[in-house]
Amino acid sequence: MTYRGIFDAKIATIPVSVTFSFSFDLAVGETLSSASVAATVYSGTDPAASAIVFGSPAISGGQVTQIIINGVEGVTYLLTCTVTTSAGEVLSREGYLVITPIV
Repeated sequence: MTYRGIFDAKIATIPVSVTFSFSFDLAVGETLSSASVAATVYSGTDPAASAIVFGSPAISGGQVTQIIINGVEGVTYLLTCTVTTSAGEVLSREGYLVITPIV
């Protein structure tokens, strides 16, 4: 099952960290073994949408944090975080991220 959320809007020129929580999906003693984050365009146009994901995600307990850079003003991105747990389960979370101009 995939859960979707909405992240706070981002200004294109300011990097932000987004966090995906899997804590409630883990059994006692189960941990996150690996994680990946991908970006696609939900609305608008950005031929290089995947370029907003910077570096590797960080796993801390049941949470995954990813740095997001740049982006195109007016575009809404769909960020998808997929993890594998120590029990071999594959879980995912999605979130929408809107890029706004400096106000």
